[in-house]
Amino acid sequence: MLIRRFCASIPHFNLSPVSLTKKPANHLVVFNKFTPRTLNSQNPKSICSMGESRRPAAVPIPAVETADRMELYRALETSVGSSFSLEPLAPKPRPLIVVISGPSGVGKDCLIKRLREVRENIHFVVTATSRPMREGEVNGKDYFFVSKEEFLTMVENDELLEYALVYGDYKGIPKQQIRDYMAKGHDIILRVDIQGAATLRKILGDSAVFLFLVAESESELVMRLIDRKTESKEALLVRVATAKEELKQMKNFDYVVVNAEGKLENCVKMVESIMDAEKAKVWQKRAMM
Repeated sequence: MLIRRFCASIPHFNLSPVSLTKKPANHLVVFNKFTPRTLNSQNPKSICSMGESRRPAAVPIPAVETADRMELYRALETSVGSSFSLEPLAPKPRPLIVVISGPSGVGKDCLIKRLREVRENIHFVVTATSRPMREGEVNGKDYFFVSKEEFLTMVENDELLEYALVYGDYKGIPKQQIRDYMAKGHDIILRVDIQGAATLRKILGDSAVFLFLVAESESELVMRLIDRKTESKEALLVRVATAKEELKQMKNFDYVVVNAEGKLENCVKMVESIMDAEKAKVWQKRAMM
């Protein structure tokens, strides 16, 4: 009874954290102080109307069946909000470097001669060689015929893209021809032996197209070498043995093309198709030298 009276006589104190501060802050007032007034003057509906005002105005598209062609075209332009470009959609075709190789006797020269007759903007790079001129060949057209001393001078002056010693004679590809004709937009055709093709693959990498030309069969290839009658029996044996080894290099080329006896036109069309397909690629080869 005495304890209850004593507790009742003790003054009551407010011990809440807020009561211990000198002057409690009015948090609502502080919030209102830093709130931009412009937000209070706009309602959600007015904000949406501002966003819609930035969109292109809707244009009625006339009926396709009855509308004038240009009228419909302009209406579509306005509706999508931009003009239709006149720029070509396909990438511009780049000049190609086409390396044609294969064993002796498969008809590389015949193929290139016909290809130059039927296809525009194509340049066959005339190879420099130290071998003697054969009957019917023209200097500067079939080859640039130079002495061994002149050829070695070209090597020293770094004038050749690649060169090799083939059957005792030098052959090489002049660089400047390639640069000059590619600058004019011409496709470049290179005729090289298997050894030269391997060297060019190291130099040009995937920037060129490598074609391997073959006869219908190994037997047919040997018969063609016999029919040429341009070598002695010893030289003929060397060419036949070399051709058998060269056929094993087919796997290192991009394409193989058969030049069948009496069907040169089919072979030419196949090469043209390959060139057209390369030019139609989205990611075209960029020839590097």
